[in-house]
Amino acid sequence: MPGSRHSRFASAHDVELCGFAATGERRAFGELVRRHGSAVRGVLRRMGAQTAEADDVAQDAFLTAFERIAEFRGEGTFAAWVKKIAARIYLRRLQRDRRLTLMTAEAIEDEADPPRGDADANIDLEEALKALGEAERLCVSMCFGAGLSHTEAAEALNLPLGTVKSHVKRGLEKLRTRLAPEDGVVLEGRRGNG
Repeated sequence: MPGSRHSRFASAHDVELCGFAATGERRAFGELVRRHGSAVRGVLRRMGAQTAEADDVAQDAFLTAFERIAEFRGEGTFAAWVKKIAARIYLRRLQRDRRLTLMTAEAIEDEADPPRGDADANIDLEEALKALGEAERLCVSMCFGAGLSHTEAAEALNLPLGTVKSHVKRGLEKLRTRLAPEDGVVLEGRRGNG
């Protein structure tokens, strides 16, 4: 019965679905895409991708994940794993398109502070991220949205570790300034330093 098989996948844990997908069960992987597709696209949009590009990169990330599903060991969440894949694909596209030229090692200029909004304005995280410089937005989104460590982000961006840490620190400070006064949002520092 197709309906009972679908409900079995709908109630299965992500690790179980990965196991089924590793044996070639496409419907199990389809359930993973259904569950996590919007979160992956959201991370990509926060990294700066426009909607259509986020959709394309997310699709590429899920195709890559399907091809490499046997490599997923369940040590972390499937969502985090596929977000890392998506972030790396997006960065390769940026590098290929030469939109990362402003981020060459030791030639990075400090971006101006984002404009401060009206104290009564309701600023959400998406808008606050858009106000960051490209380098800060990428580094913050990679380390917090995609779950990469500072070291992984530095390797993906081909930047020194200290540069990535600086961009994350400056970006978080700017986000705190924009969000904390009225929302009381507190952004914790990165969990791991490496």
